[in-house]
Amino acid sequence: MKPAELLTVLRECHREKLALRQRHVAVARHVADYEFNNTYQYIIAREDVHLSWLEAAIAELGDTPDEEGEPDIPAPGKKGSVLPLIDSDARLSDAFAVRWQSRLASITHARHRNLIRVIIGETLEQKRFFEQMLAGRDDLLGRRANGPGPSGTGDGVLPVRWLG
Repeated sequence: MKPAELLTVLRECHREKLALRQRHVAVARHVADYEFNNTYQYIIAREDVHLSWLEAAIAELGDTPDEEGEPDIPAPGKKGSVLPLIDSDARLSDAFAVRWQSRLASITHARHRNLIRVIIGETLEQKRFFEQMLAGRDDLLGRRANGPGPSGTGDGVLPVRWLG
């Protein structure tokens, strides 16, 4: 695989992973369940790592990755459920993994092939998290001693991601 071909592959992978990450940020804004939202935050953090790996690889080849904004995902409404959004995230994660698994053999650069292999594996783990949310599991990242929420009150998540 020539450097220009490798660069194209890395840019495509970055573009697709960034689109997933941005979607997960948008969906997480509508996920009030503490454990589910916490899992989305974990997924987003791992995706940030994946993107930083891909961005470094792209920079090594003398280019810069594309940028993409967060999609506008309407709130499900007061009586609506976020489960269809989570189901879509599970399907999109699976599609990403299948698509990139089929491309691995064509990537002859061992380090970059292994990088994408790790990203695929962690994306499949994310798919498993989404499937567990759909099944109603609330122990996705471990069990909490005092119940949901930072104080054990079960009040859900805060309306903003970061507090200063």
